[in-house]
Amino acid sequence: MTVDILSPESTLYSGEATYVFLPGSNGSLGVLNRHAPLISSLKRGVLRVKDTAGKEHRFEVNGGTVEVLNNKVIILAE
Repeated sequence: MTVDILSPESTLYSGEATYVFLPGSNGSLGVLNRHAPLISSLKRGVLRVKDTAGKEHRFEVNGGTVEVLNNKVIILAE
């Protein structure tokens, strides 16, 4: 799946991934390939992305929004 993590200042991550862990406002979320469509708000926490090489990327966020649609994850992070 394609993952884009955007902040007001820059693009934090853009690429292919096998797994995304999100600190959702109502609980943690895990997103795998071909996940069902989803829109959620995020709370403060650590966002993790596992790329196709198996490397885990970690980002601290203060909140934001995530959209999962058509095997693409777009995260607007604060």
